[in-house]
Amino acid sequence: MRQSQSFIPTLREIPADAEVKSHQLLLRAGFIRQSASGVYTFLPLGQRVLQKVEAIIREEMNRAGAIELLMPALQQAELWQESGRWYSYGPELMRLKDRHERDFALGPTHEEVITALVRDEVRTYKKLPLTLYQIQTKFRDEKRPRFGLLRGREFIMKDAYSFHTSKESLDDVYNKMYEAYSNIFRRCGLNFRAVIADSGAIGGKDTHEFMVLSEIGEDTIAYSDASDYAANIEMAPVVTTYEKSEELLRPLEKVHTPEQKTIEEVSAFLQVSKEKCIKSLLFKVDDRYVLVLVRGDHEANDVKVKNVFEASIVELASPEETKEVMRCSIGSLGPIGVDESVTVIADYAVQAIVNGVCGANEEGYHYVGVNPDRDFNVSQYTDLRFIQEGDPSPDGKGTIRFARGIEVGHVFKLGTRYSEAMNATYLDENGRIQTMIMGCYGIGVSRLLAAIAEQFGDENGLVWPAAVAPFHVHLILVNQKADEQRELAEEWYEKLGQAGFEVLYDDRPERPGVKFADSDLIGIPVRVTVGKRASEGIVEVKVRQTRESMEVHVNELVETVKRLLQSS
Repeated sequence: MRQSQSFIPTLREIPADAEVKSHQLLLRAGFIRQSASGVYTFLPLGQRVLQKVEAIIREEMNRAGAIELLMPALQQAELWQESGRWYSYGPELMRLKDRHERDFALGPTHEEVITALVRDEVRTYKKLPLTLYQIQTKFRDEKRPRFGLLRGREFIMKDAYSFHTSKESLDDVYNKMYEAYSNIFRRCGLNFRAVIADSGAIGGKDTHEFMVLSEIGEDTIAYSDASDYAANIEMAPVVTTYEKSEELLRPLEKVHTPEQKTIEEVSAFLQVSKEKCIKSLLFKVDDRYVLVLVRGDHEANDVKVKNVFEASIVELASPEETKEVMRCSIGSLGPIGVDESVTVIADYAVQAIVNGVCGANEEGYHYVGVNPDRDFNVSQYTDLRFIQEGDPSPDGKGTIRFARGIEVGHVFKLGTRYSEAMNATYLDENGRIQTMIMGCYGIGVSRLLAAIAEQFGDENGLVWPAAVAPFHVHLILVNQKADEQRELAEEWYEKLGQAGFEVLYDDRPERPGVKFADSDLIGIPVRVTVGKRASEGIVEVKVRQTRESMEVHVNELVETVKRLLQSS
């Protein structure tokens, strides 16, 4: 492609609203432009990278036995009402009405549509297992779109769905998808980890997220420093054991704690450690209220709360709800004297507290000398807190460390979550009606573009791995007015293309400094510069990733470029 005839609007300044490196570089290098908040146009270079990523995804999905189709983005509300998610998905679901006042949604995902399709078309076990996938635009009304392509309201996703007659069949395809995802991210050149995850609004159990390691990632990965164990911090179980002290039990006493609301304030005011304090949080779990107790130096994990009750929605009670249910403000909550309508559960660490401190459910007062089971009842002790750095690894090897990650892929074992709700059944070999078992597998394609840019950018611009680069070679003509340079550049623009390389040819009437700066910004793996030694058949070849440069005779150019691309 001739750069003079292309559309690559580069920017010299960093846009004011671009917070992270990938967003800044993709804007500056002319890969994307914002159309609205969280909505982007992919310019020609960005579209070429998307096509490269999609090609890798298609190759690996097809190799794993999946079949491509394309489903509508506009989805009937009735399908979401069948699954129950029309009411539970939340404000991220973009809802609209047609001219006949019928409800629709712009699809954030396609479990309902694919389940209805297979339900209506597959009747017998002979047609199963079946894995279908698509690459398509999705929509989610994010409250705060941010970081460019990393969190948008319109994005491109690869989603796949598998249907089975047995859990063993699901396990087999799940493992194939896991391996396919690993291959995809490796081929994209990424540094990633597969971690144990929570299924969120999609439902199901046994899930893994694929995380690209990055300091700007919104997710925290808990990993062992002595094994390959890794989990999203939401899902990492705590295996710490807690020993009770042998101190004598003190009597329960209510004390005045004016204006002391947080654990930090109360522990400092009463001169006790945070480990002695009981943190009480009121959650609304589906249609019930649950008081969750954790030790003062720990944080309650709402995902673990959700899993205890196998709930759909878990959220902290609002200050108004807390006042109504507990008759006090959030800063005074405690488990003593709680109404029977409120379920009390506690983390294992709370059970080991002796002579602790908790809120008195009265403004400005706390209890001291608090002892669980003597002074209040707990319906269940279980693991309810977030794991912390330094805790033992759940696999028994080493201790936990933290890293940040960008989620780019997620695989789920859905089970019968959707097939039961939507009556997706088949006839088995004995003619009996059975419910289909399902799996679900997603990759954020446009997010993957940003994740690659995040890991492969430097102070001068983007540094694309060869497998996903918009072009293989950036051919630069230094001086258009020099006949020998122009003729050699034109000749090798044709010859490099004939040799199978994708070439961006900078034939613009710009100064060499502008061309070199744009080349670094765009980040094509190999740059070939036709300059002063053109009359000798000598060109300069530079590797974008290593910045290594060399002078090469054109007779050796094809082999040199091939070798450099193989190592990029």
